[in-house]
Amino acid sequence: MQQSLLKSVQKCLQKQKQKQKHSQLLLTKFISTHFDSWNNLILALAQGSSNTELALYEASCELNYGTKPNAYALVHLVRASTNLGYYSYGHQLHSYILRSGFVSNVFVSAALVRFYVKDSLSDAHKLFAEIPQPSVVSWNTLISGYVHSGRFSKALDLFVQLERSDIFADSFTFTAALAACGQLCLLELGKSIHTKIVKFGVQCSIFVANCLIDMYGKCGDVDSAILVFNKMKDKDTISWNSVIAASARNGLLVQAFGFLQQMPNPDTISYNELINGLAHFGDIEDAIHIMSTMPSPNSSSWNSIITGYVNRDRARKALNFFCRMHSKDIEMDQFTFSSILSGIAGLSALTWGMLIHCCTIKCGLGKSIVVGSALVDVYSKCGRVKNAELMFQSLPIKNLVTWNAMISGFALNGDSTKVIQLFEQLKMERDVKPDGITFLNVLSACSHNQVSLEIATQYFESMMEDYGIEPTAEHCCSMIRLMGQRGEVWRAERMIFELGFGSCGLVWRALLGACGNLKLARTAASMVLKLEGDDDYVYVMLSNIYALYGKWGHAREVRESMRKKQVRKEAGRSWIVVDNVNANLSFLR
Repeated sequence: MQQSLLKSVQKCLQKQKQKQKHSQLLLTKFISTHFDSWNNLILALAQGSSNTELALYEASCELNYGTKPNAYALVHLVRASTNLGYYSYGHQLHSYILRSGFVSNVFVSAALVRFYVKDSLSDAHKLFAEIPQPSVVSWNTLISGYVHSGRFSKALDLFVQLERSDIFADSFTFTAALAACGQLCLLELGKSIHTKIVKFGVQCSIFVANCLIDMYGKCGDVDSAILVFNKMKDKDTISWNSVIAASARNGLLVQAFGFLQQMPNPDTISYNELINGLAHFGDIEDAIHIMSTMPSPNSSSWNSIITGYVNRDRARKALNFFCRMHSKDIEMDQFTFSSILSGIAGLSALTWGMLIHCCTIKCGLGKSIVVGSALVDVYSKCGRVKNAELMFQSLPIKNLVTWNAMISGFALNGDSTKVIQLFEQLKMERDVKPDGITFLNVLSACSHNQVSLEIATQYFESMMEDYGIEPTAEHCCSMIRLMGQRGEVWRAERMIFELGFGSCGLVWRALLGACGNLKLARTAASMVLKLEGDDDYVYVMLSNIYALYGKWGHAREVRESMRKKQVRKEAGRSWIVVDNVNANLSFLR
C-alpha cells in the first residue's frame, strides 16, 4: 500500500517536472516572439503610421504581459497618447515612469511635458518644476504651450528664466519668444531677442527670419521688418506673406501691393493680407474688387470684408455681404459667424441673432467656443440673458472671452448677484484667469449690489496683487463711483495720485460726478477744465452741487457762465433703439 502510494507520488512529481520544462520552453519561445513583436510595435509608433491607434493598443497588451519598456519605447508611447488624445492612458504611463525612475531621462520628461501641455498647462508646469535638469526641449515645449494658449506674458517669464539658467536657448526658443512679443507689442524686448539671435548665429534660418518679420510687423516697426526681409538670402512664401502682412496691417497699403506684385507666386494668403488691410484702412470697395479678381478666394477673404464693415460700425452692410456669401455657398467658418454676430450685437438685432444661431448649428459649429462666446454676447445685448446663460452652460469648453461675455451680460442686464457668483466660479478654474475686463465688470456690479466698500477694495487689490493686473483709468473710475456711493469720496483723490492718474481727465470727471463734497468738487472741476478745456458737463455738475449746498449765488454765476458760453443741458434719451430687421428666412432652408 505504501509502495503504491509512493510510486503514485513520484509519478505526479515527474509529470509536474515535465510540465514545468514544457512551460519554460513555451515561455522562452514566447519571449523571443514577443521581443520581435514589441520592436515592431514601437517602430510603428515612432514612424507615426496610420495604424498608430492599433499599435498603441497592442503595445498596451504587451505591457500587461510583463514587458518592461526602455526610455526610447516610453517616449513613443507617451507621444502616441498625446497625439491621439488618450489622456487617461497617458496618466497611467506617467505613473509607470515615476515608479521605474525614467522621469530623470531628458527625452522621457520632455515627452511628458508635451503631453501635459495638451491636457493641462498647470499640470505641465508642475511636472516641469519637478524635473531635476530639464532640457531645452522641455523648456521650449512649455514656453510654446503658453504661447499657443494665449498666455504670452507667462511664456516670456519662462524665457527670461531660461536665459538666467545654464541652458542655452535655440532657434525654437527664440521663435516662441518672438511670437509672444508680437502678440503683446513688446518691441524693445523683441529687439533684444533679435540681438541674441544674431549673437547665437541663427539669424540665417528662414524660420527665425520669418518670425522676426512677423514680430516687427505686429509691433508696428515696418521698417525693421523690411530690413530683415531684404537681408534674407533665401525667401519662401511665408517670408513674402509676412512682409505683405506687416505692411498691410499697419496701413501701408501701396507698399503691401508693391510686395504682392513682386512676389513670384502669390497664394490665397498673400491676397487675403492685402484684402484685410484694405478692409480696415482703405476703401472696402477696393477690397471687394481684389477678392472678385483673385484666383481662389476662400472664407478668410469674405471674413476680412465682413469684419471691416463691422469695425467701421456698418453692421447692415456686413449683413448684406454675409447674405451674398451665404447665397454663393461659400463655406462659413467660426470666424465668419463670430464677426457677423459681433455686428448683430451692436445692432441688438435679436431676430438676426436667432437665425444665425440656427445657421451655426446647421454648420456643426453650435459648440464652437468662438461662436458660442459671440452668441452669449448677442443674447446678452439683446436683453435675453436667460438664452445667454443657457448658451454659456451648454459650451463644453470655455475660455476667458466666454466667461467675460457672460459676466458682462449679467452686468449689462443688472443682475449684479450673478456677476459676483460667476466671478467666484471663474476663480476656481485651473487654466482660465480673470483679466482687467473681468474685474471692471465685478467692480461695476459691486456699485449696483450694495457690496461694502471694503469687499470691493479687496477685489481691486486682488486684481493688482494676486493677478498682476495694472489698473486702468476705467478701474479707477469704478472705485471712485463706489467711494462716492458709500460716502467716502474723500479717499478718491489720494487714490488718483497713488495710481498715477493725476493727469487723466476721465478720473477727475468721475470724481466730479461722485462728489458730495463741495471743496473736492471744485478741485475736480478745476482739473477737468485744466486737462480737457471747457466742458459742458463740468458747468452742469458744478451748478447742481452749488444748488445742493444752498450756494445759490455761486449756482447763478455758473449758470450765467453757461449762458455766455452757450452751454445747454441736453435732455436724456434711451440708448435702446428698436430695430426691425427684415430677416432672410432662407438661412433656415
